[in-house]
Amino acid sequence: MMKLTFIFSFLITSFTFTQAENKKPNIIFLFADDQRADTIGAHGNPYIKTPHLDKMAREGLSFRKNYCAGSFSGAVCVSSRAMLMTGRHWMNIKTNHKSSDWNGIHLLPSRLKEKGNYKTHLVGKWHNGKKTLDQAFSTGTSVYMGGMADHTNFEVQDLHDGELLPPRHAGGFSSTVFADSAIKYIQSSNDKQPFFLYVALMAPHDTRNPPQSYRDYYYKNRPPLPQNYLPEHPFVNGPQTTQGRDESLAAWPRRKSDISDQLSEYYGLITHLDEQVGRILKALKNSEHAKNTIVVYTADHGLAMGSHGLLGKQNIYEQSMSSPLIVKGPNIPKNINNHSFTYIHDMYATLCDYAGISKPENSDSVSLKPIADGKVNSIRDSLFLPYKDCQRSVNDGKWKLHIYPQIDHKLLFNLENDPYEMNNLAYDPTYKDKIQKMTTLMTQWRKDLNDPHPIKVSNLGPKKPIYDNKNRHVDQWQPKWIRDKYFGGMEYVGKSKKN
Repeated sequence: MMKLTFIFSFLITSFTFTQAENKKPNIIFLFADDQRADTIGAHGNPYIKTPHLDKMAREGLSFRKNYCAGSFSGAVCVSSRAMLMTGRHWMNIKTNHKSSDWNGIHLLPSRLKEKGNYKTHLVGKWHNGKKTLDQAFSTGTSVYMGGMADHTNFEVQDLHDGELLPPRHAGGFSSTVFADSAIKYIQSSNDKQPFFLYVALMAPHDTRNPPQSYRDYYYKNRPPLPQNYLPEHPFVNGPQTTQGRDESLAAWPRRKSDISDQLSEYYGLITHLDEQVGRILKALKNSEHAKNTIVVYTADHGLAMGSHGLLGKQNIYEQSMSSPLIVKGPNIPKNINNHSFTYIHDMYATLCDYAGISKPENSDSVSLKPIADGKVNSIRDSLFLPYKDCQRSVNDGKWKLHIYPQIDHKLLFNLENDPYEMNNLAYDPTYKDKIQKMTTLMTQWRKDLNDPHPIKVSNLGPKKPIYDNKNRHVDQWQPKWIRDKYFGGMEYVGKSKKN
C-alpha cells in the first residue's frame, strides 16, 4: 500500500511539474518614452539613481546595442510603436502613416491572443490612433491616446470590450498612475490563462517636470554634460534642426546651464520612473505569477539632450536611436550583457518564440531567444538607421557612415575609438576605401528594404543652419515654470492652456 501511495504521489508531482514546464509564460512589457541607453546605473552611468532597473539588469539579460530602426516622421515615438506592434521595419508597413492604419497587419497583442490564447491588456500611452487600437487590444485601464502631455495634468480613458470609455482626469503623476493600473491588473489576474500586459509609460518624455524633490536632487548632484555636447549642430540634418518642436525646448546657442538643468530634470523623471518600475516588479514578486512571467523593459528610442547641439530624437546619432533593453524571467540568463545589434521590433518575434507560437510571414523581427539560450552570440552583423528621406546611417560594429542626401554631406566615425561620433573622417582621403565599403553595405540594406528614397538628389538644400530664437515655439503642454524658465514667458502655440 505504501508503495502504491508513493508511486501515485510521484506521478502527481511529475504531472504537476510537466504542466508548469509547459505553461505559457505571462509577459509584462514596460515601455518607456525617450530614454537614452546610457541612463541606467548598472549599464555604466554612475550619476543616475536607478536601483530597480539595476536590480532587473542583475536578474536578467541586457542587450546593450538596442535601437529604434529610424522613423517615417518627426514623431519617432509613433514609428517605433508601429514597428514594435507589427514586427516590421517602417519601410515595410505599407500604409498611410498619417492615418495610423497598418492595413490589418497581424499585431503582437492580437497574435498572442489568437495563437497563444493570451489575455491582453493595455495601460498607458497608445499614440497610434483608434484604428490600430481596435486591432490590438479590447481591454485597458488608464489609456492615454495622445502623444505627449504635462505629466501632472492629463486625461486617460479605460478600454472595455473594445470601447473607450469617456475621458477622465488621470489624478496623479503619469508614471505613478500607470504603475497603479499595472499593479491592479497583476493582482487581479488569476493563474488560469497567461496574460500580456503592455505598460506604455510617458516618462521621461518632456514635459521635463518630475516631482520637485527629484529634480532638486539632481540640481544638487548634477550629472555631467554629454561628452559630445555642442552649442549648436553644425549642419542642417533635416527640417527639425531649426524648426522642430523638440529643438525649440532650449535657446540657440545651447547654454551649458540650460542643458545642465534639463539633464537634471530628465534624470529626475527617470529616477521617479525607476521607482514606479520597482513597485510593479514588487507586485509581481508578491503575486502567484512570480515564477512564470517574462518582464521586458525598453524604450521607444533615445534622446539627444545636448549631444551634438541637439535636444530631440529626430536624428541618427547613437544617443538618439539607441535605448535600453532588459529581459528577465524563467530560463533567461542573469546578469549578462550582450553587445550584438538588436532592434526594438525584434521583441515581436522574441515574445512569440517564448509563447511557443510562430511569428507572421513577412516579418522583419528576429527572435532574441537563441541568444538567451546560448545558441548564438548575435543575430545580425550590421545595423541600418534611416530617418525619413533626409538621413541614413549604417554601422558594422566598428565603423559608422552617415549620409545626408538633401545636403550632399557625409560623416564617417570609427566607433571603437570615437563612440560619441565627434571626429568625422569622411573627407580624409585615407578613408576613401572605407567610405566605399560602408556605402556598399548601406546599398544592400536599402535594396533589402526597398528604400524608396534616394541617397543622391539633384536639388540640394542649404547646408548651413540659421538659428533664430524668434522662431521657437512653446507647445500647450509645458507648465508655467518651464515656460518662464526656458521660453521667457512666451505664449503657447495651439490650444489655450490654463496655468
